[in-house]
Amino acid sequence: MKLKKFPVLLLSLALVTPLALLARADGDALPATAPTADQATTSKLVYGLLSDSRYAYRPRALDDALSQDVFKRYLEALDGGKQFFTAQDIAKFAPYQTQMDDAIRSGNLEPAYDIFAVYRQRVDQRVAYARALLKQDFDFSGDERWEYDREKAPWPADAQELDGIWRKSVMNDWLRLKLAGKKPEDIRKTLDKRYANLKRSVGELKSEDVFQTFLNAYTSAIDPHTDYFTPKTAENFNQSMSLSLEGIGAVLQRQDDLIAIREIVPGGPADLSGKLKVGDRIVSVGQGASGPMTDVIGWRIDDVVAQIRGKKDTKVRLEYIPAEAGIDGAHQQVVITRQKVKLEEQAAKAETIVVPAGAGEPERRIGVIKLPAFYQDFEGRRRNPNDFTSATRDIARLLAQFKIDGVDGVVMDLRQNGGGSLDEAIELTGLFIDKGPVVQVRESGGRVTVNSDRKPGVAWDGPLAVLINRGSASASEIFAGAIQDYGRGLVIGETSFGKGTVQNLVDLDRWPANEKPRFGQVKLTIAQFFRVAGGSTQHKGVVPDIAFPVSVDATEYGENTYDNALPWTKIAAVPHTQYGNFAPLLPRLEARHAARVVDDREFQWWAEDVAHFRAEKAKKYVSLNESERRAERDRQETQRKQRQEERRALGLALDPLADDSLDDGLGAAERDIVKDAAREKLAEKRPDPLLRESAAILADAIDVLGQDRQLSAQVLPESSGPGRWAE
Repeated sequence: MKLKKFPVLLLSLALVTPLALLARADGDALPATAPTADQATTSKLVYGLLSDSRYAYRPRALDDALSQDVFKRYLEALDGGKQFFTAQDIAKFAPYQTQMDDAIRSGNLEPAYDIFAVYRQRVDQRVAYARALLKQDFDFSGDERWEYDREKAPWPADAQELDGIWRKSVMNDWLRLKLAGKKPEDIRKTLDKRYANLKRSVGELKSEDVFQTFLNAYTSAIDPHTDYFTPKTAENFNQSMSLSLEGIGAVLQRQDDLIAIREIVPGGPADLSGKLKVGDRIVSVGQGASGPMTDVIGWRIDDVVAQIRGKKDTKVRLEYIPAEAGIDGAHQQVVITRQKVKLEEQAAKAETIVVPAGAGEPERRIGVIKLPAFYQDFEGRRRNPNDFTSATRDIARLLAQFKIDGVDGVVMDLRQNGGGSLDEAIELTGLFIDKGPVVQVRESGGRVTVNSDRKPGVAWDGPLAVLINRGSASASEIFAGAIQDYGRGLVIGETSFGKGTVQNLVDLDRWPANEKPRFGQVKLTIAQFFRVAGGSTQHKGVVPDIAFPVSVDATEYGENTYDNALPWTKIAAVPHTQYGNFAPLLPRLEARHAARVVDDREFQWWAEDVAHFRAEKAKKYVSLNESERRAERDRQETQRKQRQEERRALGLALDPLADDSLDDGLGAAERDIVKDAAREKLAEKRPDPLLRESAAILADAIDVLGQDRQLSAQVLPESSGPGRWAE
């Protein structure tokens, strides 16, 4: 199939979460042991798609070898930490190793559901054991330790070995709460509820959850970025890409049996109602201005969301308990008219950093644009190509404001940006270059297409830097790589993720032409992309011009950690303008950077914390000795106070979370939702030494090139076009 037949091209990371962690309670959940007729059809459709070279970039025959791989990945999805199944269970499952291929091809999914049925039993048994342990006291004076990283550990031999693993896990949970100041009776209540919720969650999983997990064991065996979405998860994915939905504009979170409001979208219907607030708990939902109310206590959060979402201009009624009232507090009601809600919190945002004047150098104002994803409203673009949500359109407006404000340079902050729309990556690059190729795309048959920015002119022709880290992937790497290949700007930070493949959303209902979604969608790898200079970002990522200390070990996170990722390769370069060559400038910038960060306390603290974190993570265990753990906690507390005092002495901005930075031993659903939401907001205001230093490096480049005309002519030979850094 030709690439042009895929209008929606995606470049993004997809994280596969163990099924147990996706579990959410539902008062009337369907039994998870029964595959449906639609699932059988879906399985056959996905098989046909992934085994056909007209669609898949790297199709794999569904034979016994792949069947064994699917089997292994399915077990990992269910029990990646090897805390439920025993080696005896795995031995009993052994005949299924070569039956997974037949199950997928035929749509006879019983093997997957049989394994899941045992998994559910083992969860019940483990939870019962953990809850029984809470009746005793623990001795934390020994030299035991909890080895939490069990991914590469062998399967426990039997239930007795699992008992030992779970005893240490429970001890660690208990010790965390004890160190946070909790009393034994409170610890018992908290952990008993935590383990009971785990049992209930897994026990109430629906058939569609099991099916999605099994099919993703198959898709991930093809390549790391091919995924299956049920109709419900496909809808959520598309909404996240468009940054909009039709509903009331509230983010929900489950706490015990209730659904609470975690966040209210500013300007959305819930906000404009003036009644709902963070922490309110929803107990019933009704459709329209009148009629019956449906009790949603104990429901899964996605089922409650489905009740609240709806078409624009329709009404929904919510019965809720106010946050300040107890669980038995008086109920209140509100009628809200649904509207299209824009998720502004996930959109591109701008700020300005002032870099102080130096010796003989002026103060510099550096504009920063933070882009969390390359989002685009695909459906909105089809309906109206002149008015749709788009990262590029948003950033063009921010750049126009920067020009009005007279900033000296711009930093594009793409840290943790896992990608998104290929079109957006190309069009965003076009805001900084005056026409030309941006990325090369090679299909499975070997045909290479060059995707270019065809619009003349630029939105920003001045100094530019791109800030990346290990979490910058795919579309982020296309943009950063193109800026680097053109010599259009500096790339600063860490080597990026290394994802160099292109995905497309394939609607499985397109062939049966269903009126309503039944079979879901597949995010399918259809091509590999290459930089205009010919190299791939696959595995290698984008290497920064100015490097910061590595925060995440490349052996633990990145494309190279996938056992079936495509290898690195290279194709021919395509002609493109070389606006600049920063190589002669880099030694001067690195020297200034090194000299500055020596005296930058925030940067040094960050480097110290990263080194400590990596050292602790490399151990893959924590001590269960209370004295050792308390000494470490005291060290952290002393360090926190010392740093805060030093901030005051140096006139630095205080860390708003300095008084709330130690481990409280709780999970997200166990904390006070109002306080936790406020804490998230404060986290956005924490000092960001890496962003500040990136702005300083860009200011250095402006100053050095402005002072050294000979160097400027060498670095920026195309100084009359985009990339004009010095007057």
